Amino acid sequence: MKNCLVLAFLLPMSPVALGQESAGVSADAALARLMAGNERYVHHKEQHPDESPARRKELEAGQHPFAVILGCADSRVPPELLFDQGLGDLFVIRVAGNIADDAVLASIEYAVEHTGAKLIMVLGHEKCGAITAAVEGGSPPGHLKTLVEAIQPSVEATRKEPGDKIHSCVVANARRVAGQIRASEPVLKEYVERKGVKVVAADYALDSGKVTLLDAARQ
Repeated sequence: MKNCLVLAFLLPMSPVALGQESAGVSADAALARLMAGNERYVHHKEQHPDESPARRKELEAGQHPFAVILGCADSRVPPELLFDQGLGDLFVIRVAGNIADDAVLASIEYAVEHTGAKLIMVLGHEKCGAITAAVEGGSPPGHLKTLVEAIQPSVEATRKEPGDKIHSCVVANARRVAGQIRASEPVLKEYVERKGVKVVAADYALDSGKVTLLDAARQ
């Protein structure tokens, strides 16, 4: 049974299931759709799309998300809510500090190769606990050390910046991880350079609910 599940994940999907909906959504259109949803969320005008029993039934045939979100595991930052999206709309990967280790990169590869999503967003947020731990330093217990080490390059890059050092690191980390994804070989770099996939970094404000793009939509 386990081998069957592995094969199902690795083997190409049928033409019917392979990105049928998302294939028609460009990276720019996907980004506009995300930001429009966030605007509704900020102004309490959510539409709560794609939550019906009919949508659940439709998704039995396969998933076709229009965007990939790499976000933090923080309970205050659920992408489907803050972008006002529903079932099957977003391929969401959440890990503390929105870092990009091998498992995360593999998940993104799967999303762009087998669901057809053209947009990847790295979503940082203010008051991130993982970033705070990395900035404050020390010797974190258990596996927290792995997170802190992954974020450390962003800590070093912002160490001399004035102002809120934690938020400066949040922003730098989102941008750096987006760069990691763009440069990830052999799969993601190829999709970015030749197949219309774009990677953007963004920052979420806990108080207002607003998502701010940290760079223009780009490859």
